[in-house]
Amino acid sequence: MYNPQQYNIEDIPEKPFVDCDEIESFLLRGKNGSFEQVRSVICKALNRERLSLYETSVLVNVTDKNLREEIKEAAGELKKKIYGNRIVLFAPLYTGNYCINECSYCGFSCKNQRVDRTSLTFDEIKEQVTALESCGHKRVVVSMGEHPCYGSGYIADLLKTIYSVKEGKGAIRRINVNAAPLDVEGFRKVKDAGVGTYQIFQETYNKKRYREVHRSGKKRDYEWRLTAFDRALKAGLDDVGLGVLLGLYDWRYEVLGLIRHVNHLESTYNVGPHTISFPRLKSALGVNFENNEYDVSDEDFVFLVAVLRLAVPYTGMILTAREPAAIRDMVLRYGVSQIDGGSKIGVGGYSSSCSYMGIEKKHGREQFALNDMRSLDEVIHELIKNGYLPSFCTACYRLGRTGEHFMEFSVPGFIKRFCFSNAILTFAEYLEDYASVLVKQKGYNLIDKNLRQYRGKEGEKVITLLNRIRNGERDLFL
Repeated sequence: MYNPQQYNIEDIPEKPFVDCDEIESFLLRGKNGSFEQVRSVICKALNRERLSLYETSVLVNVTDKNLREEIKEAAGELKKKIYGNRIVLFAPLYTGNYCINECSYCGFSCKNQRVDRTSLTFDEIKEQVTALESCGHKRVVVSMGEHPCYGSGYIADLLKTIYSVKEGKGAIRRINVNAAPLDVEGFRKVKDAGVGTYQIFQETYNKKRYREVHRSGKKRDYEWRLTAFDRALKAGLDDVGLGVLLGLYDWRYEVLGLIRHVNHLESTYNVGPHTISFPRLKSALGVNFENNEYDVSDEDFVFLVAVLRLAVPYTGMILTAREPAAIRDMVLRYGVSQIDGGSKIGVGGYSSSCSYMGIEKKHGREQFALNDMRSLDEVIHELIKNGYLPSFCTACYRLGRTGEHFMEFSVPGFIKRFCFSNAILTFAEYLEDYASVLVKQKGYNLIDKNLRQYRGKEGEKVITLLNRIRNGERDLFL
């Protein structure tokens, strides 16, 4: 059992950078935006310029259906310019559900008596990782409750354990973490252990609402959570992921809260977030949010994804299997760049069978309900059908293209070239080692189609590496 993380008040910035009244005032001002102003903001975004809080507020306030369609189409165009047709794939891995926080919306809440509390041993974690690798996963995000036993020491050991597992030709090459905020020393420890992106969701940026839904526990401290990435960046961990839980407060406010947080990180540390997540509130065993006044409709959800893409053009956007397949397939057009596949969110939910079939459901071990139960191969098949290039790439992190270096590469557009090539190479690995016969055939047809975009020596280099993969080599990247 690890000791809980202690923190010093000096780790917290003197003045909070999110002013709730300021955000509300921007929302009010944005309601007066004209059609001409909206189209002017769209034009600016298509030029790959960052939008201000006011400009973003003009977009979130749009209700006209035709104008919303213009915004969505612009977001789709911008996404294609920056990211091309590639979609990064990952899997969630829940390792424990002990928690000291009483959060009204969460299945892991310490007051939820219907939860089957458990933590996997490291041997059990290895078994889960083996199952994930056997299906072709290269990237995972590990999640757990917020409890003293899941401190920085535990997370560091967890990372080392997962990286040590090698099943056949498989390996987990990047581990992102979604866990409690740490102090500066804690962030240093997990950075040294090889963490990828450290994700912390503010849940809601409205301080009053935050206090209402976080009733007790360390998580009730709004400022400690809000300033977590200031401590991470001070510790040298420059790869971070923001997020909100849509459905706790007005989604328009939350979008502006995310943008304000991005602005703070970029202006203070010259490093923006690597990813943004925006899960919608879902019911779980012992938790029900029916008739929630802040529910986000499917129409508004798809629209806000488009607004975020226009507002933060170079930030990765994550959508998980919380959402049903139809919604996931839709928002891929307008901004999402990372999704999970074959996901199990019950603690210990993965099997040694890569088909994910015949697994006994782990009742009471889930934080929320999943709505997309497709296997990884089924998700990839759908991506291929829609012309997307599946990617398991981890090259940028492993080559140090993170933080400021990532911005140096991504803003001019060079990162698209690297990511496109590495997507092809990692996808070929999947096709060779794990794909069904049909997916392998269609996958290579898609690769051949994408290779036609290459010219000269650059194309020859990718083809050479691709042939080496087909001949049995692995982990080749640019």
